[in-house]
Amino acid sequence: MVNKVSRSEVRAKKHMRIRNRFSGTAERPRLAVFRSNNHMYAQIIDDVEGKTLVAASTNEKEVKAELSKTNNVEAAAYVGTVIAKRALEKGIKTVVFDRGGFIYMGKVAALAEAAREAGLEF
Repeated sequence: MVNKVSRSEVRAKKHMRIRNRFSGTAERPRLAVFRSNNHMYAQIIDDVEGKTLVAASTNEKEVKAELSKTNNVEAAAYVGTVIAKRALEKGIKTVVFDRGGFIYMGKVAALAEAAREAGLEF
């Protein structure tokens, strides 16, 4: 009998392999992305201090008001521009991108490209 591992377990394992390769510092924090079925979340984290410096998601009232749907590529791109603007206001220009074990396509890629266009470097 074949035991199949769930997708969330595979993603979590992949995320831990990615996290072993890099860490966010004060000079270059980590842009962590999480995608659920209904929302997109992005945080900029300083792993040395263990603190979230900037966060944005489609769950926020201001962001949700600008969107017709919260689970499509356009919503992810909007979150990317919001997180980049908030980061630049705090003086964060360069980050390390953490895709969270998700494949770099669709919503994750849209968020990353929008953040790059809005001024973040990674």
